[in-house]
Amino acid sequence: MTDLTNKIALVTGASRGIGRASAARLAEAGARVIVHYSASKTAADELVAEIRAKGGQADAVGADLSAADGAHTLAEAVKGLGISKLDVLVNNAGVAELSPFEAQGIESFDRQFAINVRAPYFLTQELLPLLGEGSSVIFLSSVVARVAFEGISAYSATKGAVEVIVRGLAKELGTRGIRVNAVAPGAIDTDMAQDFLGTEESREYIKSVQALKRIGQPNDIADAVLFFASDASRWVDGRSLEVSGGSNL
Repeated sequence: MTDLTNKIALVTGASRGIGRASAARLAEAGARVIVHYSASKTAADELVAEIRAKGGQADAVGADLSAADGAHTLAEAVKGLGISKLDVLVNNAGVAELSPFEAQGIESFDRQFAINVRAPYFLTQELLPLLGEGSSVIFLSSVVARVAFEGISAYSATKGAVEVIVRGLAKELGTRGIRVNAVAPGAIDTDMAQDFLGTEESREYIKSVQALKRIGQPNDIADAVLFFASDASRWVDGRSLEVSGGSNL
């Protein structure tokens, strides 16, 4: 098993879905995990309790990443825990709002870019003093950065931006020994994906465009996050790993 003992990891949006599974997986590998939540404090506290009950270390911190100062607020909360070095940053928090192009509104567009693009970009900047040689920054991208689907053009654009940011930051931070990569899930069975997976018809459609004929689960992505968090990916930088069951090959 991958050993992250004595490592500290922050996972944003960790109260549910992919973030929750990733935080739990990192804790199982021995990392002390900082569980970030926006509104779901109860769910975050439950995850912290589960990790501690298994002998792991975890803390919960809250911050609204849609706010202009959200990244700063979260960074200060992390530092307030007495943390002076961060080994793993998982920029997982995100929102997806299904809307045909002609019905797309400015408020929804701005919210998706604020949480999916602005927040992780500036959170990484805010936490840069804690990151150093051997640290790993992991962004969550999506298969929709590569494949076009109807009704999610704004969301897809945020993930395209994430892919570009990953390459740019890998170039800039590589001289410090900091790796920056992305995990790009396909359709994963989470609360956020119910607009896309909420009916049997939609689930069958997703399976029809995948090489592997099942719906992805949060732990499928958590294992990829663990790979990038670990020394096993020490020579991988500026890349996006699509974890989609072979979607739209």
